[in-house]
Amino acid sequence: MEIDRFWDVIEAAQAGAAATGEPFDEVLVKQLAERPRQEILEYAERFDELHDALYRWDVWAAAYLIGGGCSDDSFMDFRAGVIALGCQWYQRVAADPDSLGTHPDVVQAATVRDRSEVLFYEDVNYAASGAFEWITGDADAFYEAWRSFRGAGGESDNAVDMGEDFDFDDDREMSRRLPRLAALFLGAGP
Repeated sequence: MEIDRFWDVIEAAQAGAAATGEPFDEVLVKQLAERPRQEILEYAERFDELHDALYRWDVWAAAYLIGGGCSDDSFMDFRAGVIALGCQWYQRVAADPDSLGTHPDVVQAATVRDRSEVLFYEDVNYAASGAFEWITGDADAFYEAWRSFRGAGGESDNAVDMGEDFDFDDDREMSRRLPRLAALFLGAGP
């Protein structure tokens, strides 16, 4: 699946969710289930590539500020949430995670106590497997098809370059690296 086609799928699900009031992830699963299985697998492959590209310390730091902390599992959900925002926001975040300091949902989240739901969207991680289950009635059908699709050498053991590590609990460092988000969540001026 070409990258533009992938983003078309995401944007169609956004539009469907806005039109019906259903959760984005449920609309995405339904829309994927209307496609050929091969295309669902290609969607999953592109999703994984985009998801993995956000596996960086600076993006994790943004998630840490927005979520008031961020575990490994939560960071998976955060990256899925960034993808769910669509192509424009994804590209902004990939170029500059601090740009999330201007996203309306993030700005609003700065004023609430429990903000663990803002951009942390676990179910988006499982849209392709959900579509396979919808089609087949078998919760394991996706994983069987995925193994076949990816082949024996499909998984890579290459280390990911996450960029420079830094202390997320150092308010000065977070303010220096993510001034807009720090201003929102730490009360530090940009």
